[in-house]
Amino acid sequence: MTMDALLPIIIQIVTGIIGGQAVGAAVKQAAMGQLPKILSGAIGGVAGGQILGALMGGDAATGGALGGMLGDVVGGAGGGAILTGIVGAIMGSMNKR
Repeated sequence: MTMDALLPIIIQIVTGIIGGQAVGAAVKQAAMGQLPKILSGAIGGVAGGQILGALMGGDAATGGALGGMLGDVVGGAGGGAILTGIVGAIMGSMNKR
C-alpha cells in the first residue's frame, strides 16, 4: 500500500477516536472505559469516512486532496461519535440490569 492509500484511513481513525472521546466525555452515564471508546471511535471513524467518501463520489485521489481530506475528517469524526454513542448506550443499558 502506498502512503496515498493509507493517509485517508489514518485520518479517519484519528478523527474517529477524537469524535468517540468527545461523545464519551459528554455522555457520562454510559460509564465506558477508554478501550471501548478508542475501539468504537476508530472503527466508526473508518466506516463513517468510507461512507461519506462514497456519497461524495470519490476519494482524495479523484476528488482533490483538500476535498478528500475534509470528507475523511468529517466522516471520521461523525462516524466515531455515532458508533461510540451507540456502544455507550448499549453498555449503559447492560449495566442497569
